[in-house]
Amino acid sequence: MASRTIGASEKAGLSRQEILRKQKEYIFPSVTNYYADPLPLDHGYMQHVWDVEGRKYLDFFGGIVTVSVGHCNPRVTAPMKAQIDKLQHVSTCFPMEPMVALAEKLAQITPGALKKSFFTNSGTEANETAVQLARMHTGNFDVVALRHGYSGRSSLARGLTGLNTWRRGTIQVGVVHAMNPYCYRCPLGLKYPDCGVACVRDLEDVIQTSTSGRLAAFLAEPIQGVAGFITPPKEYFKLAFNIVKQYGGDFIADEVQTGWGRTGNKWFGIEHWEVEPDIMTAAKGLGNGVPIGLTVARPDIADAMQGLTISTFGGNPVTCVAAKAVIDVVEEDDLRSNAANVGGYFRQKLEELQEKHTLIGDVRGMGLMQAMELVEDRQSKKPATAATAAIMEEARKRGLLVGKGSLWGNVIRMSPPLNIGKSDVDEAVGILDESFSAV
Repeated sequence: MASRTIGASEKAGLSRQEILRKQKEYIFPSVTNYYADPLPLDHGYMQHVWDVEGRKYLDFFGGIVTVSVGHCNPRVTAPMKAQIDKLQHVSTCFPMEPMVALAEKLAQITPGALKKSFFTNSGTEANETAVQLARMHTGNFDVVALRHGYSGRSSLARGLTGLNTWRRGTIQVGVVHAMNPYCYRCPLGLKYPDCGVACVRDLEDVIQTSTSGRLAAFLAEPIQGVAGFITPPKEYFKLAFNIVKQYGGDFIADEVQTGWGRTGNKWFGIEHWEVEPDIMTAAKGLGNGVPIGLTVARPDIADAMQGLTISTFGGNPVTCVAAKAVIDVVEEDDLRSNAANVGGYFRQKLEELQEKHTLIGDVRGMGLMQAMELVEDRQSKKPATAATAAIMEEARKRGLLVGKGSLWGNVIRMSPPLNIGKSDVDEAVGILDESFSAV
């Protein structure tokens, strides 16, 4: 891919030491950074980023599964710049062409009967809107989410989250959690496919015992992101959908990390599981780094929203232009197919690493959403948390950025831009191989 030269005026700025000092002095300490020695980044272009000292890195995490078509892709930034000079902000109190154009496009590509959109600033807001909407539509209050799921950082979103490290300081009424389909660490001690997807039975048990029996919604990620890209058996969501409908609930697909072609061939992760959601949420990759949240629903459900509703920054014209440009790039360059093809190649290379390095207990994911769960030994599956951090440090030294996740912080998560090539995979896997050998 083409590179971009950064001019001298763009290079000027705070030194690494100054940035880290000011971070410590002025930013909440709960805003944690990767790496023992945090990495201040300065600029990026397509699949690469550079730190403030000019070192180049291959970015295989994309700002937490967000940079879908490359850093500072001119096909996205150019229409944004033009829109900034035309109309930057008016709020949802006024209709705008960028917002309705984006909503129309979404109605064309979202699954099933999803048609009406509400725009916000983040996945957190999108999920909160979805739950509020389901409660109004059904007249019920109880919501079921999945263990190990992650839904955001508001009070309600933290309540939906099924990871203790992300739930601190939260009390949420009306949300309960069912067993998640975590085949590598099956909570029932069974093996797929002989298990018959027994974990889905817990969903009905939880509804019958921990709710009123009248469900407002079931919310789940098609692949659990922060949990470490936990990928369910292909039957799980079909079975779950039928149970949710039996108890009167709306099915909410949280596509914040799985949307926009990330999983390969399809626009959205839930499409792989052959389920048509009643409500869908998205964010991250839709904006390619521009803050955006989306809640899209069937018209009859969207029409059930009660009371006055605005979003000061939701549907911002600059943001909507950027999101529409992202969709156009994915469509015009057939990046859904590229995610499947290059993602398949990536998966093959990761499985080869697994054969070579006993630290790798499991390789999972779909498309360009791939993960490796690291364990101290494959028999006990004891999480290799320290080794995971060490792998990340070694990869950084060699010019590769990856993410991590899971309840124990022992999963390497990788979500590069959808327009990478096999040569980028070869470079990344080569660095990972060296990093595992070093650790």
